Amino acid sequence: MSAAKSANADRTPIGTRRPPFDAVTIGFHWATVLIVLAMFATAWLHSMSHDDAVKAILLQTHRSLGVTIWVATVLRLAWRLTNAKLPPFPSQMTNMHRTIVKGGEYCLYGLLLIQPATGLAHTLFRGHQFALFFWQIPPLVLTDAGLRDAFMLAHQLGAYAFGALVIGHAGAALFHHFVLRDDVLQCMAPVMTTERPNRDYLSAGIIRSQHS
Repeated sequence: MSAAKSANADRTPIGTRRPPFDAVTIGFHWATVLIVLAMFATAWLHSMSHDDAVKAILLQTHRSLGVTIWVATVLRLAWRLTNAKLPPFPSQMTNMHRTIVKGGEYCLYGLLLIQPATGLAHTLFRGHQFALFFWQIPPLVLTDAGLRDAFMLAHQLGAYAFGALVIGHAGAALFHHFVLRDDVLQCMAPVMTTERPNRDYLSAGIIRSQHS
């Protein structure tokens, strides 16, 4: 296959509506969205609360959600690499744009795995008993203040980076849907429809106006 054919193999022809993602991928995506929102909410509420009992419940919930999203991300990646059905890139998307989209996607996947790991490592190196889901986990390693603080810093910086990527990802999807009016968001949310202008009709109208 030539380089040109290879570059265009995963693109749809101009004016053709792309098929959506498969149902499992869509389910994983929107479940991840809900869990991520809940994780940011519990972290924010924990930082704002002055009630020790409430803070403990929020922290337990946050940790449990972190483990949940780590497992869900592993399963999601396994599905993506085996049975997922992904729509091709839009034909009008440039190679640079595609590279940026892929890079952002890889960073999101990476942080979905790294953030729970750094958070759990911080908890472990505190050297104390902690709650996870409905269980009390005994201390598993000795207290190490240096590693505890290092993992906490990594977790905090990762949260800022993750938040920025999530906002950028959501903003790009909304821009495609409401401004560019293409099917990028619709591929992940088939219930949403976008009425796009009939390009053949517009082209015909332009030609008639030029000859009138």
